[in-house]
Amino acid sequence: MSFWTAVVAIVAIIAFANMRMARHRHRDEAQAQREADPAYAAALERELAALRKRLEVLERIATEDRTTRNLANEIEQLRDQ
Repeated sequence: MSFWTAVVAIVAIIAFANMRMARHRHRDEAQAQREADPAYAAALERELAALRKRLEVLERIATEDRTTRNLANEIEQLRDQ
């Protein structure tokens, strides 16, 4: 391996390491910002509550003994809401 090939390899390794460190630093900053933002946390809580309600409805539909026609009518009513 020549001297210049070694220099190019070392520069490439350093550039790759810098890119990885910058990406990692950016990801940590973004994560800290999301955790510190109370509006973001409140939005997640609202979304979680809505998803829980939908899951309850789906569980009720799946577990109750109904005829196909009644089930189809209830699904249509839920869509209209």
